[in-house]
Amino acid sequence: MEKKGKTTPSWHVRLLSAGIIIIIAAAFLLPACSEKKASAPQPPVVIVMDVIQRDVPVTFEYVAQTQSSHLVNIQARVSGFLDKRMYTEGALVKEGQVLFQMDAKPFQVQLDQAKAALARQEAALETSRLNLARTKPLAEQNALSQKDLEDAKGRYESDAAAVEQAKAQVETAKLNLSYTTITSPVTGVSSSALQTDGTYISAQNSLLTTVAVLSPMWVNFSVSENEMQIYREQIAKGLLRIPAGERYTIEVILVDGSVFPYMGQITFAEPSYNAQTGTFLIRASVNNPKGILRPNQYVRARMKGAIRPRAILVPQRTVQQGPKGNFVWVVGKESKIELRPVEVGEWHGDGWFIFEGLRNGDRVVVDGGLTLQPGMSVSIKPHEARRESEAPGNITQKANAATGAK
Repeated sequence: MEKKGKTTPSWHVRLLSAGIIIIIAAAFLLPACSEKKASAPQPPVVIVMDVIQRDVPVTFEYVAQTQSSHLVNIQARVSGFLDKRMYTEGALVKEGQVLFQMDAKPFQVQLDQAKAALARQEAALETSRLNLARTKPLAEQNALSQKDLEDAKGRYESDAAAVEQAKAQVETAKLNLSYTTITSPVTGVSSSALQTDGTYISAQNSLLTTVAVLSPMWVNFSVSENEMQIYREQIAKGLLRIPAGERYTIEVILVDGSVFPYMGQITFAEPSYNAQTGTFLIRASVNNPKGILRPNQYVRARMKGAIRPRAILVPQRTVQQGPKGNFVWVVGKESKIELRPVEVGEWHGDGWFIFEGLRNGDRVVVDGGLTLQPGMSVSIKPHEARRESEAPGNITQKANAATGAK
């Protein structure tokens, strides 16, 4: 018996099944496509700066030591007892100031004796002169012989010479007396007294103290043989230009890092190297009117005046180290990365001098270069920070005068 009722056509069933399958497949495929689209690599972003050649003033810094431009040994010129020290040890003394007083009484006696001898000789000379005056007309009248005249002349000339000798002895006695008052020949800072009051001073212990002139002050520093050779090569290659007449300006840095207010000039350069240290001595003279600098003080000397013409300066983090040496990343055409080997020079503030490998207009990667590969495409952003080489307090090129290391 046939069952009555509605039935679904078979083609409707097939169509419904196919739709369900498409919907399920789409549900699986759409996330996969979205994930594939999201994982597409994006070019890395790097910060670049344009290379600009410019003249850069450079300084060379060395360890230095001060020296008095005029160190005077105060010594006794005569032997005798030292009465009293007349100055404060370590104080500033003026030119002509009395430092020591010796016992002057024996020397005053010697002066008096010399004056008495001079008076005696002058009296003898007057007698000889009168005798000659009487003898001369008598000899002309043949009342006295020629021998008498010659004897009178000889006696007069001898007494005249004795007077001159007596005068010299008086001057010697005066000098010896003046030497008992010992004064400073220069204005400077005094040292300690080497002899105490009451000591007998002789040639063996005649050194009493020293006085050191404070202005001008000498500043001595040494340049190694290696450094001098490097500088000569750089000058020959045009990488370094020295001031006209080699008139460098010397800036003194004190132990606390402050800058001494007076500039100096190089006044002496040793003509030969020190065989023991392999260094070349240079001396600068600096005005020191307030006496801030003292002898034998350690300071730093900055030699200013040299220029690196058309120099290329990049931040230190721009330069990387590879198996074959130093290199930088350069952004070329179509924002493609290029590895560029470079020859670096000295530090200058927070930057490197680049002697070879870069040219004006190159775009170098400053930040973001750790994961780069040659030929990689990048997205660039300009380097907007101020140049590190112009940061205040970072303009000194340092040098080690003892070893010649940069």
